[in-house]
Amino acid sequence: MHALDNVIWQALNTRQAPLARRNGSAAVFQAEISILGGLAEPTDQAYRSLASLLDAQERVGLFLESDPRARTGWKIVSSVPLLQMVCENTEPGKTCDEPAIEPLGEPDVPEMMALTELTKPGPFGRRTREMGDYFGIRVQGKLVAMAGERLRIPGHTEISAVCTHPDYLGQGYATALIRMLMVRIDQRGETAFLHVRPENKRAVELYERLGFKKRVLLRYAILQKDTTRQQLGDR
Repeated sequence: MHALDNVIWQALNTRQAPLARRNGSAAVFQAEISILGGLAEPTDQAYRSLASLLDAQERVGLFLESDPRARTGWKIVSSVPLLQMVCENTEPGKTCDEPAIEPLGEPDVPEMMALTELTKPGPFGRRTREMGDYFGIRVQGKLVAMAGERLRIPGHTEISAVCTHPDYLGQGYATALIRMLMVRIDQRGETAFLHVRPENKRAVELYERLGFKKRVLLRYAILQKDTTRQQLGDR
């Protein structure tokens, strides 16, 4: 088993356990922190345990090895491919004109939410910043780019929420943020990893230039409790 297999479940039961809701073989992040959840194994009992953790109509995002099938009490909202990449470069380098990067905190949450809503880098809630350190770049006081840490397991930290306002693309802001995070993670003796939609060729190519290698293609499935009790299942 690779260290990054079933990574959400691992995070919820190790370094990010204080942020979790758990029941048996299922766990999810607290609602305002993240939609993500994990299962020890994709069994009927695990899905029943998962359902007990969610409010009516609450959704959960799972990283699965294959497309979800129907399962009693659930409906599949969406299922898309998700590429997991792992950093093999501990010296990302930098240019002489790196932009100024600043830490982001609670007062910055409204701007962080607005930027992620505009750019759609992945699920981001009001308390997502509690999962790790987040950083941003401002132009004339406006937050125009950000990135941070999301899933954390022993020896590994995920780089996530990499986004740039459309009006400021092509300035190297995402590259600078990723490089900075890579260095921080490496200095802690950890390995950086990330997840990206494989059709986002521009992002995949950037990550490869920075030293990330493709590891595995997953499915990111969003499920919701089905109050109609339709028959559903899982591969």
